[in-house]
Amino acid sequence: MMPGAGYGPGDLRFDPYLRRPFLDDHGQSCVMVDTGRRVYNTARKQDDVVLKKVRISELNARGIYHPVWNTLTLPKNTWIHLDDAIFKATRLRLKAWADLSSRAGVGGFDAMSKLTYEYQSVSDAGEAVVDMYASADARTDRPVITLSSIPLPITHSDFWFDEREIMASRASGMPLDTTMAEMAGRRVAETIEKTLIGVETGLTYGSQTTGVGAHTGTSTVWGYTNFPYRVTKTDLNTPTGTNPEAVKDDVLEMVSTMQDNGYYGPYILYHSTSYSRFLSDDYFRSGSTSAVRSLRERIMEIEGISAIERLDYLTSGYQLVLIQPTSDVAQALNGMQIRTVRWEGQGGSRQYFRVMGVMVPLLRKVYKTTSTSTFTSGVLHATTS
Repeated sequence: MMPGAGYGPGDLRFDPYLRRPFLDDHGQSCVMVDTGRRVYNTARKQDDVVLKKVRISELNARGIYHPVWNTLTLPKNTWIHLDDAIFKATRLRLKAWADLSSRAGVGGFDAMSKLTYEYQSVSDAGEAVVDMYASADARTDRPVITLSSIPLPITHSDFWFDEREIMASRASGMPLDTTMAEMAGRRVAETIEKTLIGVETGLTYGSQTTGVGAHTGTSTVWGYTNFPYRVTKTDLNTPTGTNPEAVKDDVLEMVSTMQDNGYYGPYILYHSTSYSRFLSDDYFRSGSTSAVRSLRERIMEIEGISAIERLDYLTSGYQLVLIQPTSDVAQALNGMQIRTVRWEGQGGSRQYFRVMGVMVPLLRKVYKTTSTSTFTSGVLHATTS
């Protein structure tokens, strides 16, 4: 067994780092292996994988082989430049995802070895009895539990380089052009962001009764604006620039509804792109002729509102989404952070790259204590109709 890494013959889980062979300073072909340790990155607000450099020849001697290790090996600085381009692109586009991941992120599991992620919804059971002697039997109760699952799809985008381009890169010491890497990273990031918002239809998995992917029933990836159990409000006032108090009252009503359902914040208020100019406009009270703040500043004074964010991909009409970003409401399943893997094709004349990640939003539903509705959620989606 390799020190610090759980790899041995027949014990090789999918690890994208093993698909990234590079030449070290001594010209030896190496890979980085996952040691299994994690260190919290305060800047990125997530756990970073602790890696260790290992020579491919050492792994081969231990009986560990990989199909891409006999292909063209890239200089390590090429991988760094590709990763920098992809990291820059994903940070630019994952606004809603970054909020959720930093507040309610779930990681530390191997998403490539699982097709679904299972979770439970539990009712709030039990009652208290008041008497003088505590000798009377109280009515027994037990929680109602429902087991649910969510698929763990891979979001990916591919590109390739000709072998001659890579050889020229190695000979000159210059990194490969990162334009394609950045574009692929942007496409992956956009899809993850849109899925969380709900403007991209999430994958539905199930009803396959045979084979490797057998899964009875169905499960679906949902977003804020298409989650079946979200709370809805369909009477938003259309902002005109002269009715800021009406918009403020809409938000107050949304906060009140969340509190009635047992969600007391703090909240993030997301808005569609159409709201931007009105939120930044002056706030006038009825009968007043002077403005001392913007509508955005007024809404931020509402108890529980911690942030107001524009969602670039929420472009349809006037929409507001109020969410309590806690783990009982929603979670960001970080099964595999966005990264690049490689393989060869056309007899080795082309080197193919895949930017891929398993990053899935999990929106939770909980049992209500009233009989009017079975489930509720800490996500409130408001529209004008």
